[in-house]
Amino acid sequence: QVQLVESGGGLVQAGGSLRLSCEASGRTFSSHTLGWFRQAPGKQREFVARILWSGGATYYADSVKGRFTISRDNAKNTVYLQMNSLKPEDTGVYYCALKQGLGPYDYWGQGTQVTVSS
Repeated sequence: QVQLVESGGGLVQAGGSLRLSCEASGRTFSSHTLGWFRQAPGKQREFVARILWSGGATYYADSVKGRFTISRDNAKNTVYLQMNSLKPEDTGVYYCALKQGLGPYDYWGQGTQVTVSS
């Protein structure tokens, strides 16, 4: 049973930083992609960033490019999202999700709240 557990959310002022963590367990992840998504109140969930577990290739939404960095620690089965220069519009519940190959994201974490005050 795959489990994803996010942590690291909180309240921060605009311009500040937070680092989110997503710990994965339940299987090996050599051919998987782990993504971060977020959902603001009253809005649809949107893609933020993703990383290939093997090789570490990354991809970002334009809205976070240059401010957010996704990385992984294979030994800890953990993926991080370093968020710098945070803006109020970055506020939302952040979710990590896992998929294999080109398929849909099959597994989702419970989410962690990020609130950026102006």
